[in-house]
Amino acid sequence: MAGNSQRRNRRTSNKKGATVGSGGQRRRGLEGKGPTPPASERKGHKKNRIAGAQARKAQRRPVARRGGKGTSEMVVGRNPVFEALRDGVPATTLYVQQFIDNDERVREALQLAAERGNIHLMEAPRPELDRMTNGLNHQGLVLQVPPYEYAHPEDLAAAAFDEGEDPLIVALDGVTDPRNLGAVVRSVSAFGGHGVVVPERRAAGMTAGAWKTAAGTAARTPVARATNLTRALEAYQKAGITVVGLAADGETEVGELEALGGPVVIVVGSEGKGLSRLVGETCDFRVRIPMPGGAESLNAGVAAGVVLYEAARRRA
Repeated sequence: MAGNSQRRNRRTSNKKGATVGSGGQRRRGLEGKGPTPPASERKGHKKNRIAGAQARKAQRRPVARRGGKGTSEMVVGRNPVFEALRDGVPATTLYVQQFIDNDERVREALQLAAERGNIHLMEAPRPELDRMTNGLNHQGLVLQVPPYEYAHPEDLAAAAFDEGEDPLIVALDGVTDPRNLGAVVRSVSAFGGHGVVVPERRAAGMTAGAWKTAAGTAARTPVARATNLTRALEAYQKAGITVVGLAADGETEVGELEALGGPVVIVVGSEGKGLSRLVGETCDFRVRIPMPGGAESLNAGVAAGVVLYEAARRRA
């Protein structure tokens, strides 16, 4: 019985018929898969990794290096507030005293703020305005000016190079009057410059006074703030930009300096002290403005305008 059973099982196992098989996998494995893709498309290949890195870099948006923010500011008084609004000084909020005498200047200020469309109008009691302004004579009107967004010094040169132009930049050394800064911004804009650099400390910043003097040009002419002006100038030199300082005892007259026709940073010192020692030693050239009338010096705004005109004339 046992022998018959083994013979029966052996016959059953050898019986032909459908069995579990490859399902055609071996046959499909022998079929061609088409042409070999290029190396840049083959996963794991060195060229594929390089191509991926380049694609990610192209999609990455360049981030401008900022030079930090200034501090917020209050413009107080009916005439100052009206003039700030008229001259385009940036503002976020106009505070108006409750039960204020509605004279012509107040009505004009309210109209200008309403026309801008992005200035909040807030009514506040007089004690609150007194507290906000530390007791200044606000006359019922207070304008909140937001902190200025400074550029980084490298941004100015990079923007010029991106446009295929030679950078034309003005740096201020020891200029503390915001009106002088505003005048320089206005001159840089008028002569096709690419921006202004100011030190972070002991220097004028973009206050409401600077905005007013710039007469609207500050909206399109960037101002950069440097932690250390000497290092910023050295970085410009490494980028191939000539640094020219204005000095009463400069070795060359401004009209004789051919370097003004190329990439250049013009450094202007304070009216009284001129260039500081380290900044003066960093300059590639020191130039003077001839003054037949005998004046000892020019303020920063006028001096910058003279040199900017010469630079623009050489570039024309």
